[in-house]
Amino acid sequence: MNLLIVLRTLGMLLLCEAVTMIPSVIVALVYGEDTVSAFTVSIVATALLGFALFSVKVKNNIIRYKEGFAIVSFGWLMASVLGALPFLFTGVFTSFTDAFFETVSGFTTTGATVIEDIEILPYSLLFWRSFTHWLGGMGILVLTLALQPALGVGTFQILKAESPGPISTKLTPRVNNTAKILYTTYTVVTLAEIIMLTIGGMPLYDSLIHTFGTVGTGGFSIKNLSVGAYNNVYFDIVITIFMIASGVNFSLYYMAFKKRRITEFLKDKEFKVYLSIIAVCTVLITLNLSAEVFGSVQESLRYASFQVASIMTTTGFTTADFDLWPDFSKAILFALMFVGASSGSTGGSMKVIRIYLVFKYMQREVNRLIHPRVVKAVKLGNMPVQEEVLSSVMAFTMFYIVIFVFATLIIASQGLDLISSSAAVAATLGNVGPGFGIVGPSCNYASLTAFSKILLSFCMVLGRLEVYTVIALLFPEFWKR
Repeated sequence: MNLLIVLRTLGMLLLCEAVTMIPSVIVALVYGEDTVSAFTVSIVATALLGFALFSVKVKNNIIRYKEGFAIVSFGWLMASVLGALPFLFTGVFTSFTDAFFETVSGFTTTGATVIEDIEILPYSLLFWRSFTHWLGGMGILVLTLALQPALGVGTFQILKAESPGPISTKLTPRVNNTAKILYTTYTVVTLAEIIMLTIGGMPLYDSLIHTFGTVGTGGFSIKNLSVGAYNNVYFDIVITIFMIASGVNFSLYYMAFKKRRITEFLKDKEFKVYLSIIAVCTVLITLNLSAEVFGSVQESLRYASFQVASIMTTTGFTTADFDLWPDFSKAILFALMFVGASSGSTGGSMKVIRIYLVFKYMQREVNRLIHPRVVKAVKLGNMPVQEEVLSSVMAFTMFYIVIFVFATLIIASQGLDLISSSAAVAATLGNVGPGFGIVGPSCNYASLTAFSKILLSFCMVLGRLEVYTVIALLFPEFWKR
């Protein structure tokens, strides 16, 4: 393990984080808030620590898989610790546990909150809170790679450790160019939604906040009732469309633009499965709601499509209290918490491609029972999937389920009922945000014990970094030469 290159890279990350706090200072100045000093102190503290780490002399700047895992895991931890400083210095939280939970929730694009009245917070702090979604959506280390191409040799290990999905690829030979392409695409989608919401009459500040939450698939809002507070059909439609768009593999946008062919999307098997799941679940919930809740198919479709897109992409915005919906609809939404969006998107959870490969693997095993002599490869579209990838997907699935079960039992031991406990773990491990019961859309995570908040914070990081990156550090063999 080359600890010096790890420290140097973490230093660069913190310097980038300090810069990303500056827009919040500008917001504070625009609105005449007294939070300028709190953000200034946070920026200085983060920058000083970052500069100290970045000044470490490195003889060997090669980043291998061990360094990549350590950089990503410790990077997200340090970014969350220092990102919590504005919450503490402004006095919003007196508990570091709460400040840390809120910041981890922001960076991991989970959207779970311990703030009971969001609307009384300063504009600048709400801006920072939501901006962490945008930063964490594509990846804080991916941003660092885009800004600083000379961190070391082998930076693909960082991209691989942080990028969601079972298969990580470079769009260009140089990793920093790949990072720039991803962030350019990300920025274009962001600007498009800001424009669309502003055109529809949403104030610019509100448009920025909700766009950060949509494109980053995070879900923090500036309203206690989330997007439902606006009660605006146009806003619902725009945000629904961009939630779905943000759940698509961002590399597909680049390939479609590069080849000037929209058919690039239709060639992708995961994309087609992703849209199919959204469509089927929307229809099922619409029928259920029109029969038992709203009475109108049109109104049912409005709320069903928004909530399915929100949960499927792990965004977490709400326009209705889905915890009051019929059990059939709630069961579908709970299942979607485990599915998630596409690989290479800003969405969380297990990812569509993994769910698809698990079912294809199960299908192959059943066929083997019927035809023992037949050798048949699992295919993704027309391409056979390597057995190594299949093995990794199956192991990930087992890890995910085991973590979910054990974490649910531990949270339940803290006094929560089973529904709330399982929903809290599913919503944080999948980076969804709102769950059911005590952590439902009309409630929050404030009533949980400090231990539960720390555990769920760990679940958020595990989910965002897709288990392996963090779990690897817990094995003694990882630290051996």
